[in-house]
Amino acid sequence: MTVSHRNQLKNRQMPEHSPVLIPIPIEDAEAPFAVSSGATVMRIVQGESELCQDVLAEEVPVALVYNGISHAVMLSTPDQLEDMALGFSLSEGILQSASELYDIEVVAACQGVEVRMDISSRRFAALRDRRRTLAGRTGCGLCGVESLDAVNRVEGAVVKRGAPVPASAVARALPLMQDAQTLHRMTGAVHGVAWVSPDGELLALREDVGRHNALDKLIGHLARQGIDPTSGFVLTSSRASYEMVQKSAAVGIGMLVAVSAPTALAVRLAKDCNVTLAGFARGNRVVVYAHPDYLTGS
Repeated sequence: MTVSHRNQLKNRQMPEHSPVLIPIPIEDAEAPFAVSSGATVMRIVQGESELCQDVLAEEVPVALVYNGISHAVMLSTPDQLEDMALGFSLSEGILQSASELYDIEVVAACQGVEVRMDISSRRFAALRDRRRTLAGRTGCGLCGVESLDAVNRVEGAVVKRGAPVPASAVARALPLMQDAQTLHRMTGAVHGVAWVSPDGELLALREDVGRHNALDKLIGHLARQGIDPTSGFVLTSSRASYEMVQKSAAVGIGMLVAVSAPTALAVRLAKDCNVTLAGFARGNRVVVYAHPDYLTGS
């Protein structure tokens, strides 16, 4: 159901009940829950009220379980969870390569979803040593960090990079990303993160209520498909936050472009990690905040 196809129920009476949520089926066989639900809502325009059918993005607790031990609980859109779990594991430094993940299973639990992973004993021992427990939220990727020293988990900088990307590639990819954001068109409540070729072709897109979750889903997809992180760049519909720069640098992605603004901390980290960081990408306009040599004006 799209916004243009919502069935508006003409009724000038104020509803006396809470919105009715109706699950909407999805095609992703990996997802144990629907990613969106229908709801009866009251819309008020210029003082006139009417009952309408709306679509809401689902937000489900997702527990990431390593070798039988729950390590993190994220609030996420419940699709492409295998991608998200692998991407999270790589971008958080729990795994150093996708080959260290031996098995993965998505299981519906009574209160949400468990993604059960079997990882190498060496990486599991390192994970236990970190004693880091996250309490995931849609707007934060650093919840549960035990000290300020643990905030910057990126070691070193991005070294290997592809050829410079022309700004025209960003302009070409923007409308392609917008067209591909199916769930966002339905709900208006999720972020999109895309993998884009140097000539502006949209190669993959992931959506989630959490922008860092969407990036983890994309990182997991790249790892599962064996895609070289130097072969393109990341384009996000959200602002460029610190954790998004951090996750990009951790897996060797050399450029992050955002539709909205970056934070000052994100810019400082991008400069330190040799990540080209750009924001306010709209039409033929883009502002480069760090390492402009990788994004050319042509």
